[in-house]
Amino acid sequence: MEKLKVGIIGATGMVGQRFITLLENHPYFEIAALIASPRSAGKSYTEAVGERWKLAAPMPECVKNMTVISSEEIDRVASLVDFVFCAVDMKKPDILALEEAYAKAEVPVVSNNSANRWTPDVPMVIPEINDAHLAVIDAQRARLGTKRGFIAVKPNCSIQSYVPALTPLLKFKPKVVVATTYQAISGAGKTFREWPEMIDNVIPFIGGEEEKSEKEPLRVWGEVKDGVIVPAASPIITSQCIRVPVTDGHTAAVFVSFEEKPTKEEILEAWKSFKGKPQTLGLPSAPEQFITYFEEDNRPQAKLDRDLYGGMGVSVGRLREDTVYDYKFVGLSHNTLRGAAGGAVLIAELLYREGYITKK
Repeated sequence: MEKLKVGIIGATGMVGQRFITLLENHPYFEIAALIASPRSAGKSYTEAVGERWKLAAPMPECVKNMTVISSEEIDRVASLVDFVFCAVDMKKPDILALEEAYAKAEVPVVSNNSANRWTPDVPMVIPEINDAHLAVIDAQRARLGTKRGFIAVKPNCSIQSYVPALTPLLKFKPKVVVATTYQAISGAGKTFREWPEMIDNVIPFIGGEEEKSEKEPLRVWGEVKDGVIVPAASPIITSQCIRVPVTDGHTAAVFVSFEEKPTKEEILEAWKSFKGKPQTLGLPSAPEQFITYFEEDNRPQAKLDRDLYGGMGVSVGRLREDTVYDYKFVGLSHNTLRGAAGGAVLIAELLYREGYITKK
């Protein structure tokens, strides 16, 4: 099989680095272009990154001597790739303009950024949960006037520590959800070396995160109607988001009440049996078991469980009845794998298998 050629916009950042390591030996895709800000353009990737390689895994040999291309050279990138991943650190209006410019140049964009998450005809996808939202791409292409180009995005990294666990329970009609997330420093693109203030510290605020945590799940659970995605009306979600001294892995403490309260056994069975299109299709990045429940009282733990199924599995534990709400539980997902680059790669695999991304 001839692999699709992919570009990575924002290749020098932490999420861009994750994309590189995930795509090094990917069965569907190969890296054809590394794209970053104009100040990095013309340098080798090694020179552009310098001392800022942030991952434990070494920089793959295949990218070390690749010349970085400016994100402004859209026509040049379009000539080299079949599609791009986008993970840039820019202001929202600039990201909106950049991603739309690539899409209009007939380059499909799979974005890790938040800028287009509320564009009505842009699908925001957790592939196991709302693959049906890809149908809105036809309406988006009509708006953009494109044949190949479009934008698809992944949701906020923190909601993937609890939305997967709540999704199989939607049939019991959850009314109210309280979710407090304890978020790793890599969610801010940082390491302890760069952010020593986080050692022995907890910061009870992450800008914009609580609004995303309360609203984005409803969009994921929404439906495509008349060429746009209409968010679900319920449940009511309230959240707090806290930065904790953990390298990787976002943990969520969740409380939930239902209109039709299930038994504990029904919840456990719903989690165990839940699977989505990635599992059905056997996509390369898909975890064999999407949701794994741990019986031990002290699990899941970020250090022990974040790398489950290559960091693409979601862990749940401590399910029990509550005195105020019906149930409470703890969830965990790897924020830069399932929640960022890995989740975007899984979306791209689904888009490829469903025929939305093709060879030029």
